[in-house]
Amino acid sequence: MSATKIPVAIVGASGYTGVELVKMLLNHPHFEIAYVATSEGGVTLTQLHPALEGVVECDVQKADVNAIAKAAKLVFLAVPHKTAMAFVKELLPLGVKVVDLSADYRLERGAYEANYCEHIDPEHLADAVYGMPELYREEIKTTSLVANPGCYPTVSILAALPFLPYMQENSELIIDAKSGVSGAGKKCVENTHYVTINENLFAYNPLGHRHGVEIDEKLSIAAQKPVKAHFVPHLLPATRGMMASVYMQLKEAVDPIEILREYYKDEPMVRIRTEPVDLKSVAGTHFCDIYAKCSGNLLFITASIDNLLRGASSAAVANANLMMGIDEQTALPLIAYVP
Repeated sequence: MSATKIPVAIVGASGYTGVELVKMLLNHPHFEIAYVATSEGGVTLTQLHPALEGVVECDVQKADVNAIAKAAKLVFLAVPHKTAMAFVKELLPLGVKVVDLSADYRLERGAYEANYCEHIDPEHLADAVYGMPELYREEIKTTSLVANPGCYPTVSILAALPFLPYMQENSELIIDAKSGVSGAGKKCVENTHYVTINENLFAYNPLGHRHGVEIDEKLSIAAQKPVKAHFVPHLLPATRGMMASVYMQLKEAVDPIEILREYYKDEPMVRIRTEPVDLKSVAGTHFCDIYAKCSGNLLFITASIDNLLRGASSAAVANANLMMGIDEQTALPLIAYVP
């Protein structure tokens, strides 16, 4: 291991977000992968991800808190909710910084327990910073625990944020969102079976998906008043990519493109489009593309991201960069998978 690089660990390397972390960290000038683990271990990285053959090889360990603390200064937890907080509870007292890609530290305790499970680490929950630099960049720089946002909340919040001051009083948002199948993870279920999703499109858990709770909470904090979004996710017959179409009633008609440009003028990873966005232009990148148009007082906003990158792994790297005093954009992917 290079003495000039910061050793980092990946726990949960078997999944899609895990392999995306590996791909970015291999090219990171300041981080070095020092420890890779899953819940079981006992395999090599190329056994988990044959595409890495000839690129990188290492043993995959069975995740162990003490081994992580000995090997790394920062750990990416790409594990399910409930599993993550069990690690965090023990890692933080050992001086290891954590970027948690699960939902365990994203929500206030009452909202979390109503939608997930009992929280076993309320002490650190209170200290976690929501990992969206557009909202909490300075706080991320000084924290030891970042709660990486969900993919649907990332694209929905970035779309809606600039327009909250213009929103009609007592009105509510409608968010129609669509994701590629990789957002469901590696495990195959009926909805992600090829014969179900191929040449098909359908909503799932409409108006009840727990990412809607995350969107409501974070938009309400940003607006400093209650904001309610009616959130409906759909599954697309695509591997990766995510789009949210947001509908909002405004106090009066505005120039939405100018509002977007002004709000995000210092955010190079948010691109303001003058035509409706698409998935291909962001697939494989950290960019969020946003477009908006008014029809009288009705505002239509549409935004797209790569669900595995800006919606998970590249967001985690950006947060880790900030936590370790590194330029935020270091090693973030910029070139889309086109054609």
